[in-house]
Amino acid sequence: MDLDLVRTLLAVVDAGTFDAAATALHVTPSAVSQRIKALEQRTGRVLLVRARPVRLTPSGEVIVRYGRQLLALDQDLDAALGEDAVVRVPIAVNADSLATWFLPALQRVSPDLRISFDLHREDQDHTTALLRQGLVMAAVTSSREPVAGCSVTKLGEIRYAAMASSSFVERYRDGLPKSWLPDAPVVVFDRNDDLQDRFVRTLTRGRGASDHRHYVPSSEVYVRAIVAGLGWGMVPPQQLQDGLVDLVPGRTISVPLYWQQWKLDSPALTAVAEAVAAEAGVALR
Repeated sequence: MDLDLVRTLLAVVDAGTFDAAATALHVTPSAVSQRIKALEQRTGRVLLVRARPVRLTPSGEVIVRYGRQLLALDQDLDAALGEDAVVRVPIAVNADSLATWFLPALQRVSPDLRISFDLHREDQDHTTALLRQGLVMAAVTSSREPVAGCSVTKLGEIRYAAMASSSFVERYRDGLPKSWLPDAPVVVFDRNDDLQDRFVRTLTRGRGASDHRHYVPSSEVYVRAIVAGLGWGMVPPQQLQDGLVDLVPGRTISVPLYWQQWKLDSPALTAVAEAVAAEAGVALR
């Protein structure tokens, strides 16, 4: 595939629109449209659904995935030849890992490699979708089933305990947790977050958490909301703060984490994988 056409397709996917891609590439929207049409003609497939933002067709996902691999190899070649190249490594990672142990992992990567990290925050149950779409080269995920063309490495487990502020406990606790926790206000990260429901089901063997929910899609602010007494929620040990009370001591929810990456002989990707595995060995269970 022509690298200029590949770069244009990736720019459109990353930017979301032809106009935004044109700005990023310093060309006209008409030129972007012509390049996409040329690539579709060469592959004989429709690659994009022209919407706002654009969406990849199944064929488009395949082309994007292999296009990123081709571009990554091209960047690695420049670096190997001593060119002043920056290698871009897009990675999908869940919010709790990003807020706790993942940035220290990236600090382990030598700055001499000149890697540009492009982090995509997504729930650990959904990061593999970004791999399938070709939007990222690697992902921290809860799925042990490898995406086609990817390898899988177990990183460890991140444990969550049900926590609340002492004022919240005084206001709502009445008897055993299974009798009052299902009806108490709860703080949830987003609509993909089912940890609180899973925890309550371990107590009730049936129903989930309360419908009285506060959605707080930021790991740091999520914990602050619990400290402030808005509700209870599942918190990893790395984010525990003074004033939080363990509602059911000794009972936790464990989420296994895996590293999935393209099977690509890339020095940059290998260096990132080694750094992530090393930090996970220290930070995760």
